[in-house]
Amino acid sequence: MAFLEVKGIYKTFGKTPVLKGIDFTMDKGEVLAIIGSSGSGKTTLLRCLNFLETPDKGQISVNGDKLFDSEEPPYSDREKREKRLHFGLVFQSFNLFPQKNVLQNVSLAPELHEISGKKLSKQEKKDIRKKIDDNSRRLIDMVGLSEKTGSFPCELSGGQQQRVAIARALALNPDILCFDEPTSALDPELTGEVLKVIRELKTSDRTMIVVTHEMNFARGVADKVIFMADGVIEEYGTPDEVFGAPKSEKTKGFLEKSLER
Repeated sequence: MAFLEVKGIYKTFGKTPVLKGIDFTMDKGEVLAIIGSSGSGKTTLLRCLNFLETPDKGQISVNGDKLFDSEEPPYSDREKREKRLHFGLVFQSFNLFPQKNVLQNVSLAPELHEISGKKLSKQEKKDIRKKIDDNSRRLIDMVGLSEKTGSFPCELSGGQQQRVAIARALALNPDILCFDEPTSALDPELTGEVLKVIRELKTSDRTMIVVTHEMNFARGVADKVIFMADGVIEEYGTPDEVFGAPKSEKTKGFLEKSLER
């Protein structure tokens, strides 16, 4: 059984169809790279997986648990929040809270999830916060920023901010970690440090989906590659198949332009 199963996802904004029937599966521990030109539907697909957009049609299942089915009644906000916990999303533009330091940015979501709205004693809250604090520090160290726990976003480089965003996305231990063009807002010299962290995460047997314009990264790190064009999956296969022997003329044209750039 596939760890992630996506069936027939459609999404339209107004009269503009953006996703036109997306189907794919992933096994646990795989890294999937999604490539394609701007406007092909890559980011919308990630937003649908993370319940930031609601597909018009289709199904999404993780580890045999059906998270979304367009035939079911609309989900409440609480249900969406619970389903969203299966995915972690690293945005293009970091989206850190400027008034909170690195440790607070990483620990905020777990604290809200574990403490907010629950009847707990002071000691229980203290114990939970200690556990969250220890795990947050571990994640911050994992992305190479242990000396920056007390720093605020304005005191960090773009690459450091994105690494904090990765630690934050990991804080709730999602089943699948998603990246939406994680280096697109960075200067070229900072791109490498973020890609290095993503490469290292692969060694932990973590399931990841990476929307990227970094073709060398996609070819070298991904287990499978999807090329999207005009809201559909134009090509799907291993990196050697998609980059080395593409079947689609659209894929060939896209890769040729990427090489020129």
